[in-house]
Amino acid sequence: MLDLNKSLEEIDGGNWGDPEEGATGLIRKCLTLRRKPLKDFTNDDLTRMILQKFSLNYLVPIAITRLVDNPLNSGNYYTGDLLCSLLKVNQDFWKDNLELKEEFDFIVFHFLQAYETIIPLIKAYQDKND
Repeated sequence: MLDLNKSLEEIDGGNWGDPEEGATGLIRKCLTLRRKPLKDFTNDDLTRMILQKFSLNYLVPIAITRLVDNPLNSGNYYTGDLLCSLLKVNQDFWKDNLELKEEFDFIVFHFLQAYETIIPLIKAYQDKND
């Protein structure tokens, strides 16, 4: 079981050091996040690191847990950004992590079911109000 009190740096034992002078904001943020306890990661933190393909073995399970109850659980980018970050994960990762893939497929399936139910209702609502 993953110890959420630990940082990625503590879990994988890799110290990536401090950002070099002139490093981009993204690099600075990712290096800072490697030192942050996983329990303190926001959805925005997860989205950022997953999109950069960092520590997917540790971060994807956390993201999936957060999406189970609400697939539109989001960070600061846009509604559904955490879900979208997982949709962009390389297929090789999913092939190597079939149990996680099954969990994520379940989330995607239920989201699609909800979407198919909601879209006609939204269109009907819009038609009434035009």
